Amino acid sequence: MHRVAVLGAAGFAGAVCAYIAERHPSLELTMITGRSDAGRRLDHIYPKYRVRRELESYDPDRVAERADAALVAYPHGAAAPVVEDLLHRGLKVVDLSADFRVPQELYERWYQPHEAPGLLRRSIYGLTETHRDEIRAADLVAGPGCYPTAALLAVWPLRELARDVVIDAKSGVSGAGRGANETTHFVSVAENMNPYKVEGHRHRAELESELGPELPITFIPHLVPIDQGLLASAYVTPAHGVSAQEVRDLFREAYDGEPFIELADEPPGVRDVRETNICRIHATVEPATGRVMAFAAIDNLWKGAAGQAVQDLNLMLGLDEREGLV
Repeated sequence: MHRVAVLGAAGFAGAVCAYIAERHPSLELTMITGRSDAGRRLDHIYPKYRVRRELESYDPDRVAERADAALVAYPHGAAAPVVEDLLHRGLKVVDLSADFRVPQELYERWYQPHEAPGLLRRSIYGLTETHRDEIRAADLVAGPGCYPTAALLAVWPLRELARDVVIDAKSGVSGAGRGANETTHFVSVAENMNPYKVEGHRHRAELESELGPELPITFIPHLVPIDQGLLASAYVTPAHGVSAQEVRDLFREAYDGEPFIELADEPPGVRDVRETNICRIHATVEPATGRVMAFAAIDNLWKGAAGQAVQDLNLMLGLDEREGLV
């Protein structure tokens, strides 16, 4: 058994991390923390997960005494110093924030001055399907954002074919985090749908970092009135004509044997993958224009956050990446 702590377990993604870790056959959940909810039991905040543990205040020495690895689910900026504390104490860490996903220049362009820039070279981007071997050898893995997870998995097999990409992505409200504001309040979201940050969303940094700055990308996120689920629709202008069968062959070749990728004969919906670590993808060609279309559905709290973090941690600990997730 590998001892694991979940820091930031009172947030949506952190709570799912605790839920998965509590039931994982090879992990022992030894500690959960919450910054403003210390002293409360997690099952009182999230009865559905039934994690009957009390949230504690963060203390790096106490974490190091009780855990060999940590899933850190703090907001960007707050995560970096905590990750630095834990790495100095010899823990393996998967960080769910944006703090270690992209190079310093991109991070500081889209977020803020970095709190631990010396660790950036040590971090591995945690999209398992594209960085598996590096993740196995890492002690710090940056869990991708939910939007980039679905978008990259939709576009990855097409990256050498693409002249430009338009990504139209729609996410449930839990993607905004537990702290409600006027844009994510029920009254604003119910029976409504709207795009936001149309002139530049910070998750664009991950797309540029992984696909390269030379590929023109238009990325538009939308908020939709559901609690969990994310659908990324990618429209790719190919460098040359390609048939629907050739596109399907590219996806089969790219994702052959991937345990959490499902290639579907029809466009997926978010209900198809709810509370799973699966990304379900359909790809084809629009006959009228020759444009390639790829649709990827994930649960933003699972494959887009906590499930993928546990998938990464499994690899880092030498376990089967499917453990605790199937």
